[in-house]
Amino acid sequence: MSASSSESRLSRLLPAPLNIPPQEWLRAAFGALLGLFLAGWLTSLAYGPGIALHLLGPLAASAVLVFAVHSGPLAQPWSVVGSYALAGAVGLAMRQGLGSELWVAAVALGLSLVLMCLLRCLHPPGGGVAVSAVLADAGLTALGDHLLEPVLLDALILVTVAVIYNRMTGVRYPKGAAPRNEPHHTHDPLPSQRVGVSSQDLDQALDELGEFVDVTRDELQRIILATEQNALQRSLGGITAASVMSRDVQFATPDTTLEQAWAMLASHHLKTLPVLERGKLVGIVSLSDLVGPAMQRGRFGWQGLFGRKTVRMAQVMSRRVVSVSGQHPLERLLPLLCEQGLHCLPVLEGERLVGVVTQTDLIAGLKRQILNGSDQRVPAL
Repeated sequence: MSASSSESRLSRLLPAPLNIPPQEWLRAAFGALLGLFLAGWLTSLAYGPGIALHLLGPLAASAVLVFAVHSGPLAQPWSVVGSYALAGAVGLAMRQGLGSELWVAAVALGLSLVLMCLLRCLHPPGGGVAVSAVLADAGLTALGDHLLEPVLLDALILVTVAVIYNRMTGVRYPKGAAPRNEPHHTHDPLPSQRVGVSSQDLDQALDELGEFVDVTRDELQRIILATEQNALQRSLGGITAASVMSRDVQFATPDTTLEQAWAMLASHHLKTLPVLERGKLVGIVSLSDLVGPAMQRGRFGWQGLFGRKTVRMAQVMSRRVVSVSGQHPLERLLPLLCEQGLHCLPVLEGERLVGVVTQTDLIAGLKRQILNGSDQRVPAL
């Protein structure tokens, strides 16, 4: 047998890499240590060390999930608290009704599993809680119906520590649905989601798979979108903002009047104007910024008898400007111009305005890339 075939067979036997950076290992390890210690310590103060130690096994497994696999559905707060309460109640009822035999513990585990799936709180350590309740030692047995109290206290303390620690270390937990960006406040999907994999496609694929997948649909959609973004970056071949930007930039100043801005937009067929003061970008003005003041100017009123006050760009411009550098890759411009409602991106070198990228510039750059990557060539005229 050749060395290469042996290595290939060995690689198939090895588990797949976790794709978790080492700093995340350390972050999760310290969080699990902290959560387990605080929950065990506080429970031992309230109910005694013996009871706290008896429940420590399932708690340690839960700590691994909520700190190391925090994005999965098995690690969410409802999964932890719900499974502990449900499994603890099932185990307590089975022990009181059928005794503390091994088969009773096995039945309690199976019943807890079905109920956890039914109530959408599947959490593997919950099975350990059910078994621990059935096979409880004398200290736990003495609690009687109050057995659920230390069980729930453990779960609540662990979840509280997980929420605080994960958020302090930059991790969004619990993992709720990501807020949807709706610049137009309509029911239409975002432009980037109208073609490609949809939420309905993911639901259908998961149903057809017929197996449990330890990832939420939102997380799966994020993975697919990130994969598409990397593929787009590779296919665009390093096109940057400097490659597609307009360099002859029409701009206003803070002292530019409303009439002058309208004339510039109309004569150059533009929708936005950067506002410069002493060569520095200080704002941006769009058609929507000018419509309100223009309508106010057009209304008849007693002020018109004494002349109308001049409206200047300093009064109507948006001072928060999203800008990019010339090296900004084209694929990173797409969400800014397609989903965030921006029509123009100023391109800066340091603090100097060197160009703007509009939606028209973006479309022209994508068209050129499609033509360059196509096997068909446009015939010369």
